[in-house]
Amino acid sequence: MDFELLIPLSPFIMIVAIVGFQTMQKVKAQREIQTTLRSAIEKGQPLPADVIESMSASIHRPPSATRDIRLGVILLAVSVGLALCGAALSFFEEEIMYGMLAVSAIPATVGVAFLGLGFFNKNKD
Repeated sequence: MDFELLIPLSPFIMIVAIVGFQTMQKVKAQREIQTTLRSAIEKGQPLPADVIESMSASIHRPPSATRDIRLGVILLAVSVGLALCGAALSFFEEEIMYGMLAVSAIPATVGVAFLGLGFFNKNKD
């Protein structure tokens, strides 16, 4: 099998795998909550108002500055990690560094944008 194609695609495959895993976990948790609520309704138990409110809040959470800052810091850390990976790989082949810096620029730019949203839009909390 030719692994030369998998090497440049591996960061993108990893991102898809992480997002897919998180999405599957959310769907599984929501399915379990719905099953529990369905069985409570079938048994005739009343649902407290806070349960209904928490379900509607989990569907759409309003944006907050704290969440934006946290996401920006995480994306910047991913970018630094990719750049350091490129620096480490450049010992084997010098041109890898340029490609990894180009790839790390994407999460860095998005991370800076989220940090800007978090710092300048304080009224979202």
